[in-house]
Amino acid sequence: MLKFELQRAADKLINEIFAVKKGETVVITADTMSDEGLVDAVAASVYSVGGYPMVITIATPGGVGKAADPDIPVEALTGALLGADVWVEFNHQWMLYSTPFEIAMEKNPKLRYMCLVDFSQELLIRTVGNVETPQLQIFMEAFTQKHIDAKEMHVTTPAGTDVSFELDPGHLVCNDCGNATVPGMHMLTGQINVVPRFGTINGKIVFDGTITPPFGKVPSQPVVLTVENSKIVKFEGGPEAAEYEKYLKSFDDEGMFKMAHIAYGFNPGAKLTGNVVEDERVWGCTEWGIGYVSPIDAPPAGQDAKSHTDGICLNSTVWLDGKLIMKEGIVVDEELAALSPVK
Repeated sequence: MLKFELQRAADKLINEIFAVKKGETVVITADTMSDEGLVDAVAASVYSVGGYPMVITIATPGGVGKAADPDIPVEALTGALLGADVWVEFNHQWMLYSTPFEIAMEKNPKLRYMCLVDFSQELLIRTVGNVETPQLQIFMEAFTQKHIDAKEMHVTTPAGTDVSFELDPGHLVCNDCGNATVPGMHMLTGQINVVPRFGTINGKIVFDGTITPPFGKVPSQPVVLTVENSKIVKFEGGPEAAEYEKYLKSFDDEGMFKMAHIAYGFNPGAKLTGNVVEDERVWGCTEWGIGYVSPIDAPPAGQDAKSHTDGICLNSTVWLDGKLIMKEGIVVDEELAALSPVK
């Protein structure tokens, strides 16, 4: 058992990352496949600082995002979230982008939300408890600024990714560097999320890391997507490629073939385990989302789709406006390399 290490990580999440204050209500959501010990440790941390922990556990939904709506108590859950100061999601089947999420984020201006889906105790220890965030925050803030100033991006990987696209100054560049003290949507420490200009993504994207859903694991052979004008037009690879295409077609929704976002992995404690929340933060990877995009990320309307899926590209090489920033997962820009906590 890692009882002491777990409690330290939970305390760091609540005290350092969320800075929960006395009297604040913290809703912790879970389902029947969530780690109960993890939920209990975080609830105890909330209680220890004088907050009100409210744990809501539901039967595990059959889908994620809006696809979870038929299996969750939409009205009751929405009501709880509308009155909360903080929402920590530990669900196995995530409610990010579900109807309760959309309503809560729109109508509760004080809500601080973090998506920690399918988390385990060991995962919290590795990616929160063992990560010293101050230098990481400095590095990630500098990296984010380069994106805000850039117009074009080009990404390759040793597995065969070769894709280019335009950046949209109206879309959010979200820097999840371990600071969830302000209202809004937050993710686990160690990710910079970028929503490209819709319709501009062209090339090949090769997933050689975890794909979730539907797999929750690294495919036996890389899945190769041919993308034209931000829409997937061809699937290649092993049996998972055919299964992935079938999965996306099952939604009967053209939005599920549209590329949504790209994100960098920058968590020093993350490793490839099959959990997409951790995997997409493996240092030097890029992660692509497909399907739904929130209006928060891409105002005013986002990108509509029935659900959302993510895939990982390992050891990424990135150019911004033609300048090499990262080579096969190693930061090579001189300014950023000097600030990086990983050498």
